[in-house]
Amino acid sequence: MRKLDTEKRAAILSALVEGNSIAATCRMFTVNKVTVLRLIADAGTLAIEYHDLTVRKLSTKRVQVDEIWSFVHSKERNVQSGNWGKGHGDTWTWVAMDADSKLAINWLVGGRDASYGREFVADLADRLSDRVQLTSDGWQVYRDAVKRAFGDNVDYAMLVKQYGTERQGYARYSPPMCLGCYHSVQVGNPAGEHINTSFIERQNLTMRMGMRRFTRLTNGFSKRAENHKFAIALHYFHYNFIRRHQTIKTTPAVMARITDKIWTMVDFVKLMEREEELLGGRISDYKPAKPKKAS
Repeated sequence: MRKLDTEKRAAILSALVEGNSIAATCRMFTVNKVTVLRLIADAGTLAIEYHDLTVRKLSTKRVQVDEIWSFVHSKERNVQSGNWGKGHGDTWTWVAMDADSKLAINWLVGGRDASYGREFVADLADRLSDRVQLTSDGWQVYRDAVKRAFGDNVDYAMLVKQYGTERQGYARYSPPMCLGCYHSVQVGNPAGEHINTSFIERQNLTMRMGMRRFTRLTNGFSKRAENHKFAIALHYFHYNFIRRHQTIKTTPAVMARITDKIWTMVDFVKLMEREEELLGGRISDYKPAKPKKAS
């Protein structure tokens, strides 16, 4: 099979992170759908590994966390009984963001229950080197998760918003009206002026605009949980390392001093090709050898 060249791979990935669907991307570049899906798998795998390796020991001061809803294959109410356990149904992406550098610190794709919440917050705490001020919404799972991960070494508050009833008629696709909000201090002494979730909620919009899979009321949603995770990982690599943030005028990774350069998608593809050469095949096919038990 003929391999796509570096520039074409970079162009395909750029089209995907700018909100194009897989079908549209295939038409734009005259490539097969399977080729694009394999490229997403390899790019997503590398993005996960690179992020996990480099986004560590952060000197972050203020962190905001939130969860973003989507679904895989079908919405929860339409999941057929034989498909439970295959990753079908409602899917949530937990995200933590540095309010100053706008860096997406970590994310986790899965359910919205306590087990995922504890895993997500524990991973967040492991990436930070200093005491932070943390703000979440009113989702109760965060209380126990933050206590387990941070103990008393955090200034944590919840921002609880109160909404009106769901709209009907032509306005039913608009969000309910926000009637008010209040904050509730959970741990430590967070500064009141910094108790908000505005930055992470704005990042949610960036995510929905940047991935066709998150566009509501279309058929562009993910059909497989694995591809959904790969696409999210690619999105966050692009967001952190490649895309210039309009407020800080550089990339979040540069602002957070994780890297000293603004990456391009060609840089990322070249890194991917070096990894492929090192592994002797596709990145997503590589399975690390399990350590042998001592005899």
